[in-house]
Amino acid sequence: MASEVAADALGEEWKGYVVQISGGNDKQGFPMKQGVLTHGQAHLLLSKGHSCYRKRRTGERKHKSVQGRIVDANMSLLNLVIVKKGEKDIPGLTNTTVTHCLGPKRASKIHKFFNLSKDDFCQYVVQKPLNKDRKKPMTKAPKIQCLMIPRVLQHKWRLIALKKQCTKKNKEEAAEYAKLLAKRMKEPKEKWQEQIAKRQRLSSMRASTSEASQK
Repeated sequence: MASEVAADALGEEWKGYVVQISGGNDKQGFPMKQGVLTHGQAHLLLSKGHSCYRKRRTGERKHKSVQGRIVDANMSLLNLVIVKKGEKDIPGLTNTTVTHCLGPKRASKIHKFFNLSKDDFCQYVVQKPLNKDRKKPMTKAPKIQCLMIPRVLQHKWRLIALKKQCTKKNKEEAAEYAKLLAKRMKEPKEKWQEQIAKRQRLSSMRASTSEASQK
């Protein structure tokens, strides 16, 4: 693994190409693992972070069979990476370009990726074309995170201003409601005091009339 070899033996169209062996599988399906200096299989205790293993539980370790890094006749598949391009293009491999379906979403990463200034760079977002029968071609792009442009800042400040207005309005309404509630609570008390005073006046008038009649 990781060694660079000439690919002339694969055919005439591979003349001049140099490839790097990045991995492979043997006839039983076990993957090659970097660092295992053998041409056969090895039974290793693997955990989180090791290649050729995906943990199912936290802290889980497991013994797995892997193929060594040395290529031999038992290999059924090899993964190759083209390091140097040859004389001719290989149809379907080197003559086509595949666009990235998913690009960076964070504004700072887009800025570093395309070496842009801190202006509005929404047009540089990697967009995905929608393959549907439509008259006008349409694309789909992710929402950019942490985008600091005048339009976004204005929208943010507007939301903050609306929130402050709403808070002020709620405080004023709460104060008015407290005044109204105190007034409504005071009305029956005043009415009750008026009734008591009226009864006292009537009783005093009756007492005075009775005294006058007795004289």
